[in-house]
Amino acid sequence: MYKQIGILTGGGDAPGLNAVIRAVVRTAIGEYGMSVIGIEDSFEGILGETQTTRLTKRSVSGILPRGGTILGTRNKGSFAQVVDGVPHFPEMPISEALANLDILGIEALIVLGGEGTLAIAEQFHKRGFPVIGVPKTIDNDLAATELTFGFMTAIDIATEALDRLHTTAESHDRVMILEVMGRNTGWIALHAGLAGSADIILIPEIPFSIDSVLRKVREREEDGSRFTIIVVAEGAREVGGSALYADKEQLRLGGVGEYLRREIEERSGKESRCVVLGHLQRGGSPNAFDRMLGTNLGACAVRALCSGEVGKMVALQAGTIVNVPLSEACVQIKTVPTDGQLVRTARDIGISFAAPKESDM
Repeated sequence: MYKQIGILTGGGDAPGLNAVIRAVVRTAIGEYGMSVIGIEDSFEGILGETQTTRLTKRSVSGILPRGGTILGTRNKGSFAQVVDGVPHFPEMPISEALANLDILGIEALIVLGGEGTLAIAEQFHKRGFPVIGVPKTIDNDLAATELTFGFMTAIDIATEALDRLHTTAESHDRVMILEVMGRNTGWIALHAGLAGSADIILIPEIPFSIDSVLRKVREREEDGSRFTIIVVAEGAREVGGSALYADKEQLRLGGVGEYLRREIEERSGKESRCVVLGHLQRGGSPNAFDRMLGTNLGACAVRALCSGEVGKMVALQAGTIVNVPLSEACVQIKTVPTDGQLVRTARDIGISFAAPKESDM
């Protein structure tokens, strides 16, 4: 049995992180009699002059409904370098971190993060340090788990935005475009588009044609609907093209919504507006489902660690929390099946994905 464990959060923040932290602390202390050390600013907190804080039941009291993470997080750091799209893990920061963990008396780690963070966690496991991963991404694109916490809250926010855009679009006879997160996958756009009654959904998995977008707008006009609602994932791309970047050096996606707005206005004369939802999807209080899922994952992570299930990630499968190897958890992302049930349902009710010759699909 471990006497003291550490916990850290990595990557972008997501609603529900604090729910996981709270559950880990309450389970570790109350059920197993362990001490818990919170590592601040992701893995960077165990380099150099370490940044840690002792977590107690009192210190995590009241954090369940809070957004973000009380430990802080980072998207980038010293532990991984990407060269030609392939991640590399330098030995020096990992060796230094392991030495500092020994000095701090931390015997095992629970790591909350997406594929990048969990890939770093796996490096610790390969060097014999006990690690358990907890999946975190609002994009819901980790293949080993059916759902990740933060995803449902992001859908709620995007759906509310679409509801609000509807009234303005209808009042002014406009095309309203909502750009949401989704670098490689369109889960947020697809779910929110269905829930928010979008007319066109554009996702990375189905390259779109501007002509098909304009055709859908015209069809609605002919049917008496003088407005159109479009939801587009930031990683959506035109047929034969590539994703648009707001900052190519930092590989920060953005701009596809504005590109659509400009093309629609110039080619159809239809007044159009674009709203980029951005980090509003990440921020704020988690909804009830994400609080529940985060709490469940946090408690099960401690249980897995104390059962010797190290080098694993806790995952939701068929309504049950299971443990899967970190090596499998990070192998591939989960993309939207282009012939899956939700895509078929969307098409059945008249939503367009603006694929070329979509009427023949």
